[in-house]
Amino acid sequence: MKQKLKTSVIGSYPISINTQDLIKDYFAEQQTSWTKYINQAVHDMTSAGINYVSDGQTRDPFIQLFTRKLKGCRIRERTEIIGRVEYQDPITVPDQIYTKRLLPRHVGLIGVLTGPYTLMKSSVDSFYHDEKELAFDFATALRKEAELLLKHVDLISIDEPVFSNELPQYANELIQKITNGLSRPTRLHVCGDVSRIIPQLVDMPVDILSHEFKASPHLFDVFQDYPCRKNMCVGAVRSDDVIVESVEEIVTHVKKAIAIFDTNVVQIAPDCGQRLLPRDIAFQKLKNLAAAGEILNGG
Repeated sequence: MKQKLKTSVIGSYPISINTQDLIKDYFAEQQTSWTKYINQAVHDMTSAGINYVSDGQTRDPFIQLFTRKLKGCRIRERTEIIGRVEYQDPITVPDQIYTKRLLPRHVGLIGVLTGPYTLMKSSVDSFYHDEKELAFDFATALRKEAELLLKHVDLISIDEPVFSNELPQYANELIQKITNGLSRPTRLHVCGDVSRIIPQLVDMPVDILSHEFKASPHLFDVFQDYPCRKNMCVGAVRSDDVIVESVEEIVTHVKKAIAIFDTNVVQIAPDCGQRLLPRDIAFQKLKNLAAAGEILNGG
């Protein structure tokens, strides 16, 4: 029997922030605001009918979310590396534990990790002066976070947007540092135009590749030239455009993907995180994505 196509998100989701509440909770050392914002994101994703949801990455921007908790990092205008990067305490795990309690039994949870190369490239290094060494120390720390996430999530997704602009020779080894031997499926999301690096992507040590096929439909043609046995998460609605794709448009787009990747298309999702979209637009895109998934599954 053909595997059912699952709908998914990439990570971030827009929420309505009350700045006064955040300030009040910060000085009172409380966490009520964060759980409220996770509630908003999870409510929208599950109400839209999405199969694999995230916590919405509501706590912090996706770089500071990790570097704020790692030893050797200091946050000012940007993350500054002032000592050896080491794992100290769980970073996203508490939010995933909370999120899991909100989910219906049939809805899966994604644990999202900002990739080590992106963390390295987004930081001001005043300690290592060696990009590769810093990237691998980030990867070592992320591996420890991934191991703790295994008890609480159904999928671990690594977000490496910088790969589309610059792919190091050690990229495969770097990702493997995180994924090797993990007992949950793993996904690598690289947004942007990845046509130049597809030959390297198809050999990445992950179970699922995830890319912006809606904003960059020419990726279909490039992937055809490189036989890919990886499972695919196909970007099917844009994250950089407020125009809401119709259900019919999404179905047509995904059928094109299926014609190329066949049963390896296992997930459809927004092209990227939805943080920059208005909340009502983000929700409608997810709702149409879920409806398209039902049609594609013969529902």
